[in-house]
Amino acid sequence: MKIVVVCIALALSTALAQEIEFPPSFQKLAEKAVESVDVTLDGAMLKAASKFLSEKRTEEGEAKKLVSGLKAIRVRSFKFAQEGEYSEADVAPIRSQLSSSSGWSRVVNAKSKRENAGVYLRKEGDAVVGLLVLAMEPKELTVVNIVGPIDLEQLSNLGGSLGIPKVSVKSKEKDQKEKDDE
Repeated sequence: MKIVVVCIALALSTALAQEIEFPPSFQKLAEKAVESVDVTLDGAMLKAASKFLSEKRTEEGEAKKLVSGLKAIRVRSFKFAQEGEYSEADVAPIRSQLSSSSGWSRVVNAKSKRENAGVYLRKEGDAVVGLLVLAMEPKELTVVNIVGPIDLEQLSNLGGSLGIPKVSVKSKEKDQKEKDDE
């Protein structure tokens, strides 16, 4: 019986490790912000919402497939009246959860004098099981966490529709086919 309990605990800890814990300071940021967005959709909510997507429409069908296996989508976004209303200390608890030892790796890092954005993936084997976007501007802070299996090629196919930016992601098979065709 103890072995079963340990196995269940390990499985749950792996599944939950994909979900980033938002620090308590985020509640204080929401109170200071002039605009605040707090979205938390669990698996049941995502399944219910996907019923409204038609498989007959290509982009909605793609979105329905993408969302069907997700466990959660969580967004926290804050817009402030002035610069300096949040600090790196507010973001540090998020960054500490994104260490490579926890299975997360940064795949995009975009910096300028006024903006800083990163995209992080959590993989199990070859499968992407979590995605996090962290975007920081002087007056804005946004964190998006998607939990569950994510097909990057499928996500790429949605680019340019449903408010998703167009991004090119090539699978190994597509890449090899393009080389073979040349």
